[in-house]
Amino acid sequence: MEILNCHLSKKRGVIVIRKEIPIWEKPNLTIEEAASLYNIGEHKLRELTDSDVCTFVLYVGRKRLIKRKQFEDYIAKSFSI
Repeated sequence: MEILNCHLSKKRGVIVIRKEIPIWEKPNLTIEEAASLYNIGEHKLRELTDSDVCTFVLYVGRKRLIKRKQFEDYIAKSFSI
């Protein structure tokens, strides 16, 4: 297994190693990551995910994530957004 991006930090005297997963491997994306990856504005993504019928949004507490596969299907079927 190859570690592409690893961060070391020291919290309360304990060294913490945090591996970051590359954006292209993540099943769920933050609004910022999705905006960057799909070249769509963050405001537009928030507008799309505000709908009650949105099938590609996942809330983790107050955090809003985009389900990557469902969002790609949505984009493939859409003429414009």
